[in-house]
Amino acid sequence: MAILVTMATPTPLSRLFTVVLTGALAGLVLAVAVLPGNLLLGFAAKTALGHYAALPDALRTPATPQRSYLYANDGKTLITTFYDVNRTDVPLAEIAPVMREAIVAAEDRRFYDHGGVDLRGMLRAVVSNVTEGTGQGGSTLTMQYVRNVLKTDPSRSAEERAAATEPTIGRKLQEIRYANALEERLDKDEILNRYLNIAYFGSGAYGVAAASQRYFSKAPADLTLAEAALLAGLVQSPEAYSPIDGDADAALERRGYVLDSMVETGAITSEQAAEARSEELTLVPSEQANGCAATASGRDGWGFFCDYLRRWWTTQPEFGETVAEREQALRRGGYTVVTTLDPEIQATAQREATSIYGYDNPHAVPIAAVEPGTGRILGMAVNRHYSLEGNPDGQVNYPNTVNPLISGGVDVAGYQAGSTFKLFTMLAALESGRTLSTGFDAPSRLPTRYPADGDSSCYGRWCPANANPEWMDGYRMMWDGFGRSVNTYFVWLAEQVGPEKVVEMAQRLGITFRAENDAAFAENDAADWGAFTLGVAATTPLDLANAYATVAAEGTYCTLLPVVSVTAPDGRQLAVGDPSCRQVLDADVARAATDAARCPVGQQSAFGQCNGGTATAVNRILDGRPVAGKTGSSDQAATESFVGYTPQVAVAGIAANPDDPSDPVGAAVQARVIDAVARIIGTAVEGQPEQAFTPPSPELVGTPRRPVEREPRTEPRRTEEEDPLSDLRRWLQNRRG
Repeated sequence: MAILVTMATPTPLSRLFTVVLTGALAGLVLAVAVLPGNLLLGFAAKTALGHYAALPDALRTPATPQRSYLYANDGKTLITTFYDVNRTDVPLAEIAPVMREAIVAAEDRRFYDHGGVDLRGMLRAVVSNVTEGTGQGGSTLTMQYVRNVLKTDPSRSAEERAAATEPTIGRKLQEIRYANALEERLDKDEILNRYLNIAYFGSGAYGVAAASQRYFSKAPADLTLAEAALLAGLVQSPEAYSPIDGDADAALERRGYVLDSMVETGAITSEQAAEARSEELTLVPSEQANGCAATASGRDGWGFFCDYLRRWWTTQPEFGETVAEREQALRRGGYTVVTTLDPEIQATAQREATSIYGYDNPHAVPIAAVEPGTGRILGMAVNRHYSLEGNPDGQVNYPNTVNPLISGGVDVAGYQAGSTFKLFTMLAALESGRTLSTGFDAPSRLPTRYPADGDSSCYGRWCPANANPEWMDGYRMMWDGFGRSVNTYFVWLAEQVGPEKVVEMAQRLGITFRAENDAAFAENDAADWGAFTLGVAATTPLDLANAYATVAAEGTYCTLLPVVSVTAPDGRQLAVGDPSCRQVLDADVARAATDAARCPVGQQSAFGQCNGGTATAVNRILDGRPVAGKTGSSDQAATESFVGYTPQVAVAGIAANPDDPSDPVGAAVQARVIDAVARIIGTAVEGQPEQAFTPPSPELVGTPRRPVEREPRTEPRRTEEEDPLSDLRRWLQNRRG
């Protein structure tokens, strides 16, 4: 809630108080003036010395609330701002000289001559109040600054802030003492700078930087004489004079007064004043974005990344001891935050997501891009408006939502990502001593030791099937088992290794189980979670992209990071932008997994063992650039996924219905998800040198054995987990040993 720093229109009571107060002060001034010279000097010294140390911290070291800015990773593209008070400090050198001169002429013509209290001004105020019935109080800029700080200081209680404007002689005397103390220690330019950065200019703008943007969409250094005079005139009664929210004619009349005052102070000539007075009022108002739901124009989908950053911010102890303190730091701390978001990658991802499904489609394609070796989030997109507006027909997540569809959290557990989880089985097997040459004669259906019922059951045991037996069955090693996404091969492999090790591997690479049943299975029944290798646990594109980024970085896992740097208003850079990484996999194990992951995308392993893939379009789109990845389909094509990676970037996309998991997206969309991810990778690596993957050591390759078999097709006929005919004769015919 913004705290207004404004002077209300004088009421009869306030006029009476001002007359009495200024009269009393004037009497005090006259009494002091007749004292002998040495006694007067001693009195002044006694009242001034020692007061600075006793000043409130806010006056000695200003900590006024400021707006925080969020930029993309180029440091220039504004994402949004956060503020309780729309204010940004700027040094005096970045404020146009005419603006400095205008505020002095408008509010305190003798500013550079007095020591914090203007005796002449007080006497003039008494005369004006008595003869003209005005409400002048004779306050100098220094006294106004003191009052504004004390009534906005967040460290003070509400009662203390209210006391800063109480109509009492005691408050006014305190204001004078504080003003004298400040003038003893600070030079005039510093006081003027502080004043210009805290004064309220109406229409929600605190400080001259915010006012320049609010009224004219420009920096304070670029203000013209007419614009500066207009702004300076607003301070006396910001809401009444504001040409946006108040009386534009009154604002122009007040502008004329300021111009005349500038002539009297010698800041400008009469001719310059006349020319500025003749200028029409030309406003170029701008609304300052506030929060993630108000991201800059044309960047509708960027709010999801912004929201992730906001939630990350509340976990960082550098910004406060509690969540509330950290949130307040973001809104009031005046930070400049350079985020990890890449504008080009984000734009491509948003375009691809919305080209697959429109904003009004219940199906969504959340997409995330992560940088291997740093964990920096380069893009987060989905075909949804990040908006608090309600949706028709009671829909929760389209076309508007603020739920974290890409990263998970709150009520979003994620989506099944199908065979993309086979990577974790392969890694667990390689880590346990198996080689890429580990072979198995994969049947169409495989009876397991896990109990089950329904269509996936064979005599009471879970009996998973291959989606396309003609293309998938037969002797497989890790290369073509992964490339052709052979379910029975990987279920068998997980049994050999132990499903609990596969689950642990996924968690090690950053997969978080947000669904209660998944978390319970992982904790209590991981050894019997045979279906885990087929991707039945819910995940998110962001987790999935980072897990694959760990493999791309040869086993280096990095905590997801949304910022490059965070700089405080004083120029101090906080230690929150450095990647936090650790080695969680042997580099050779990661290299071996990548060698097999070249097969799905239509490329060849370093050992020539790829013979068919489920996403061969990737190789064509990226024109042969080294890439790896994996497709995934959940049961009945409820979701369709693809993860692709190079050494520079990992991108994951999942097509799903966030409102209704039982509503299948259909197998046909997988090709579009594959193409979208490939094009995002293309944007990310454009202009970067081509990097090859390092082949694994012979110890993890083993001795490939490839029996003669029918000529393979390059693409499957059906999606990977689609059930074939539930005919047990097929299982019996294909069962081996």
